[in-house]
Amino acid sequence: MNAPTRKLWLAAPRGFCAGVDRAIDIVDMALQVYGAPIYVRHEIVHNRHVVEDLRRKGAVFTDDLADVPHGAVVIFSAHGVSPAVRTEARERGLRALDATCPLVTKVHLEALKYAKQGYSIVLVGHRQHVEVIGTFGEAPDAIVVCESVAEVEQLELPDPDRVAYITQTTLSLDDCAAIVGALKRRFPNVKEPAKDDICYATQNRQNAVKHMAPACRTVLVVGAPTSSNANRLVEVAAALGAKAYLIEGPEEIEPGWLDGDVGLTAGASTPEAVVQACVDRVCALGPYAVEPFTLVEERIMFPLPSELLAVAQEKGVAVGAGNERAAERAAAEFRIRHH
Repeated sequence: MNAPTRKLWLAAPRGFCAGVDRAIDIVDMALQVYGAPIYVRHEIVHNRHVVEDLRRKGAVFTDDLADVPHGAVVIFSAHGVSPAVRTEARERGLRALDATCPLVTKVHLEALKYAKQGYSIVLVGHRQHVEVIGTFGEAPDAIVVCESVAEVEQLELPDPDRVAYITQTTLSLDDCAAIVGALKRRFPNVKEPAKDDICYATQNRQNAVKHMAPACRTVLVVGAPTSSNANRLVEVAAALGAKAYLIEGPEEIEPGWLDGDVGLTAGASTPEAVVQACVDRVCALGPYAVEPFTLVEERIMFPLPSELLAVAQEKGVAVGAGNERAAERAAAEFRIRHH
C-alpha cells in the first residue's frame, strides 16, 4: 500500500527582498562596469551561496578597509555602515558605492534627526549585529542599545521626557512589540518613528510563517546562521509549536525531522535556487506534495545608485540583473505549481 501523501507547504513571500536584490545587482554591475576585483566591506548580504557566487566573479569581501588598495572600488553592504567608515573610505581615496538597504538608511536618518533635537535614542536591536553597529555610529553619544524588556527596565536616561526609539529592521515582530511596550510604560512621552522601522519583507515573511506553521509539525527555514531575519523565522515557527530548523542547504535536511506535514520558507538573503534544492530534497525523502502558501504579493523595487547607472550607461552595460532574477523566481513558481 502506498503511504499517504503529505504536504510540503512552501511559504511566500520568502527569499530575496528588494534590498537584497538591489545590493547584489550593485556588486554584479560594478564588476561589469569597473572590472574585477571589486571590494565589498562585510558580506554584501548574510548568505554564503550569494557571497561565494560573487567571489567567483571577482568580488573581494573584507571587514577592514585597510585591506582595500588605494583608489579601488569598495561597496558598503546592505546592512549599512557608520559615518566613521565612510570617512575612512574617503581618506583612503576609495571609490565608494553604497548598497545600504534604503529601509536601513531610513533608520540612520531617524537617528540623526532625534540626536540633533537633543533626544536620548533607544535603539532596539542586537548590539553585535552589523546593522546595529552602523546605526549606532550615527550618534554614539545619544544612542543606547536595548535587546530585551529587562534592559529597558534598567535604563537610566538624562531626561525621561526627551526619549525616542528606533529599531533594527530585521527583528521579531513580537519581541520588538514587547520591548516597545516596555519603553512606552517607562517613558510615556517616548517619540516613535512615523512608520514602523521593521522592514516590510521581515514582517511579510514572519506573518506568512505565523499563518503556515500551525498546519505543520516541522518548519524548515533556509538561511545563514548569521542572518538575523532567518533566525527570527525559526523563533516564530518554534513559538507556534512546530519543530523548527535553520538550514543553509538541502544537504543539512535530516530524514528524521520529516514527521507529517512540513513547512518551508527562506530568509531574505536566500537564493531561490537553494530553496528549490531543499524542496527537491524533502520530496525525495518522502511522499510529499508541494502546496504553495502565499500570504501577500511583493512588488517593491529599489533603484540602483545613480552614479553606477550613469557609468553603466556610458560603457554600454545593460541594466537587467534584477529582471533576470525576477524571471528565475517566476519560473520557479511555475515549477512548484506543476511539481
